[in-house]
Amino acid sequence: MVAAHRLQLLAALVHGGILDGGYAALDDTTIQEGAKSVLAEAEARVADAGVRATTEVATGDAAGVLVELSGDYGLAVVGTRGRGGFTERLLGTVSSALPAHAQCPVVVVPLRAEANRGVSWGEPGEAEAEPAGTSGPGEVREVRRIVVGVDGSPQAERALQHAITQATAWGAELTAVTGVPVGNAGILAWLPSSIDREQVLADIGAGMDVLVDRYEAQNPGLRIRRIVLDGTGAELLTEFSTASDLVVVGSRGRGGFRGLLLGSTSQAVLHHSACPVLVVNKHCPD
Repeated sequence: MVAAHRLQLLAALVHGGILDGGYAALDDTTIQEGAKSVLAEAEARVADAGVRATTEVATGDAAGVLVELSGDYGLAVVGTRGRGGFTERLLGTVSSALPAHAQCPVVVVPLRAEANRGVSWGEPGEAEAEPAGTSGPGEVREVRRIVVGVDGSPQAERALQHAITQATAWGAELTAVTGVPVGNAGILAWLPSSIDREQVLADIGAGMDVLVDRYEAQNPGLRIRRIVLDGTGAELLTEFSTASDLVVVGSRGRGGFRGLLLGSTSQAVLHHSACPVLVVNKHCPD
């Protein structure tokens, strides 16, 4: 666990995860003591879950410290508190910058006041009869349902690989989702009216089957559910997040100045997902 502080910002890293230490106009010694206190609390909470942890206090911008450390870890985890004001903007910077620049996959955990509920796994939009895994404060949340976005890109394939790793580790149900906005007049307005949109979805599904079949063959016993629907990837993954324990997305990023940001789909999912999101960016090793 690492606590990073710079001026008034305190943050604690629990195997890549952040606990906020607050905002106060204090001298460096007092801030370091505050950081140690945050780490002690975090270490106690981790110990209750039966997980071994180490602690460290580091000086610097929280996002920069975590990005640098990410090269030595297999997974980083950050949280967002879902509150307004100055503190949220600070944490928002970390939870946006780390997924874009980390050298390992990053999980962003949103704060949600209510237990996950929403779409069913049969037909999106129907009420979920049994909510995805939930837990109270301090309890370990079981991952039972994972959804991954697949769009045929190399980065999405890497996201699928990481989703399979997580599904295998947790014994979770894995669903691959592809969105094709064939019914959106603004996005695919160029399609001739004579085009059979159902056939477009079927063709995309056939392409997904080729990829998913290959990974199922490489992982005996693994079964991946496939869903192809009309809509953008961001819309569908956000909807499915209400009935999932983890959403996995790949991010290609952008060149030039825009390369400082994640791709539009991963950004949208991070902002609106009801469950934790695992981001696999272009810097992550295979």
